[in-house]
Amino acid sequence: MIRRLVAPWYSLPVAACVVLAAVWGRPLGWFLLTLVAAALIASVLMGVHHAEVVAHRVGEPFGTLVLAMAVTVIELALIGSMMLSGSPSADTLARDTVYATVMIVCNGVVGLCLLVGAARHHVVVFQLEGAGQALAVLAPLTTLTLVLPTFTTTAPGAHYSPSQLAFAGVASLVLYGAFVFVQTVRHRDYFLPVKTGDREEGAPRPSVAATLASTALLFVCLVAVVGLAKLLAPSIEAGVRAANAPQAVVGICIALLVLLPETWAALRAATRNQMQTSLNLALGSALATIGLTIPAVAALSILIELPLTLGLGGTGTTLLALTLLVSAITLATGRATVLDGTVHLILFGAFLFLSVVP
Repeated sequence: MIRRLVAPWYSLPVAACVVLAAVWGRPLGWFLLTLVAAALIASVLMGVHHAEVVAHRVGEPFGTLVLAMAVTVIELALIGSMMLSGSPSADTLARDTVYATVMIVCNGVVGLCLLVGAARHHVVVFQLEGAGQALAVLAPLTTLTLVLPTFTTTAPGAHYSPSQLAFAGVASLVLYGAFVFVQTVRHRDYFLPVKTGDREEGAPRPSVAATLASTALLFVCLVAVVGLAKLLAPSIEAGVRAANAPQAVVGICIALLVLLPETWAALRAATRNQMQTSLNLALGSALATIGLTIPAVAALSILIELPLTLGLGGTGTTLLALTLLVSAITLATGRATVLDGTVHLILFGAFLFLSVVP
């Protein structure tokens, strides 16, 4: 019992929270900055371990949904706290982070998983119905929240009026709720992993006690991730200013930090030829980010009259449309090769490059 309690997956989450409490409110020199970064990486790895324990117990697609929902709630807390803190990028932070999450997930994570999985298994297979359902929800979500604000005329600039913002928030919540209902109740079989000829590891299902412990420790890990990421945020903003990079790069850095647990879990699934699990994690994360974050920041903006810029510029809109088009082509057959992964990664590289050099 003592050995179990001091095992890394039990002790490191607690140690990360101790580091978080110890350095909270203190200026970060190089030593503390390195310590915070190391604790963040450890929290990510341990979070993935505990998410996999929960997923193994409850089965798909509930396991991936647990991680997607938990990470999104933590991301929302981070965005909200930075909006209220009066950060220089507060009014565009939600847009930049949501847009970055969609591009990172749909091009970076999906592309990397397709490339790694296909390189190892030649062709990766997944449920066409499940991937199509996710993409069918993602397209209107991104259009409602990131594209249309630029073209509406009631409010000037790339903004929604309060009534338009309320409609977009309610519509996002309804669309995401409908997707979760289809994924977990009505058509759960669309999101189950495709059976392949590979031998699967016959690990026994964890006990109820182990699952409850992993669930609690998963949230401990995620709290540590958001707290440590928040500590790193001022250093990130200072680095962005020092590099004379656009302010949108801050949202990209935050999205990259928060998506680390899901990216690692999706990549591990791809190496085991479980591409459906990778897509559940990736696309589910993009949907949860918009479906939960936009209603919350919309309510925050309306209630306390915070400025909120949602609309993308021409470059962002073009890259988003191209991403949705390529994703539809990639997911159209239920099979993918290294070429599909390469195309998505090139789009991801274009997104990163044009964000730094607009």
